[in-house]
Amino acid sequence: MKKIIVAAAALAVFAVAGSVSAQASRDYVWAAGSSTVFPFTTRVAENYARKSGAKAPKVESLGTGGGFKAFCAGIGAGTPDIANASRPMKKSEFDACKAKGVNDILEIKIGYDGIVIATDKKGKDYNFRDVDFYLALSKDVLRYGQYVKNPYKGWHQVNPNLPKSKILMYGPPTTSGTRDSWNELALEAGASKFPALKALKEKDEKAFKARAATVREDGLWVDSGENDNAIVGTLTKTPGALGVFGYSFYEENMDKVKVATINGVAPTPENIATGKYPVSRSLYIYVKKAHIGVTPGLDAFINEYVSDAATGKGGYLQQRGLIPLPVAEHAAIKGGIKTLKPMARPKS
Repeated sequence: MKKIIVAAAALAVFAVAGSVSAQASRDYVWAAGSSTVFPFTTRVAENYARKSGAKAPKVESLGTGGGFKAFCAGIGAGTPDIANASRPMKKSEFDACKAKGVNDILEIKIGYDGIVIATDKKGKDYNFRDVDFYLALSKDVLRYGQYVKNPYKGWHQVNPNLPKSKILMYGPPTTSGTRDSWNELALEAGASKFPALKALKEKDEKAFKARAATVREDGLWVDSGENDNAIVGTLTKTPGALGVFGYSFYEENMDKVKVATINGVAPTPENIATGKYPVSRSLYIYVKKAHIGVTPGLDAFINEYVSDAATGKGGYLQQRGLIPLPVAEHAAIKGGIKTLKPMARPKS
């Protein structure tokens, strides 16, 4: 019996050793997450590989939520080194990471992006108010003091100054950081303009979010997956349809689509960077500190990402559509990388 126990222990040690060896075997950087951040990380990966001669990083577009799920699955070669995100990490995601042993996470802001509302180049012009999105897209809306099933079918019913067009919007799914930002910056922001909903938010934020950002299910809002190309293709083939995606992707498709204004403000790089455009957000990458020094080239890849040449003003990512951070903030981000200080647990 003693020999059996000793043999079993030896096998267990061998299995652990084999696992560690397998974890150390990956010879490339792996990033996964936001479809909005995907083209930026891909471009950095290309430049890093060209400059260093190292193996090109693997970059996956899974959506922000999907990226965090993979990132938080544990430590080791079987999980990504980096999570790309078009919104900040949530408290629940941070806790999920911690539960799997992902304890020290670096949060790196890389720049800004705006969420645009686009239509076909030949389509009608739209100038939305911030309340229009809540009224048009929420499953239930506040009407005459009561919450009722959304009765609006046309944009002109929501706002008489909008075109007499059917409400039909194609946008990101619930796994997308763009969807999270859209819910917060468009639907919830619009709902907050109603005193009753503002009071509900102050009293019970969870109940407020359920009221404001539960999207209608009658086919007038359509989840279109993580592929923004599919939305652009739909807009060019579906007269009157509107699409929701990041400004950086709009820049690549200006010959096919045009964008709406919100409260009279157009989504320009200047308006997005200053926050004047209402639906603006920050973009991030998250890095496992435990993988730095283990995954070959991860430290060099991060340094390339935060370099002036990449994310600085006039850098190659700005040319690809990223709205750069102010010079002082960008410098602070670069300085912070040297300390490798982990992020604190998010408040929400």
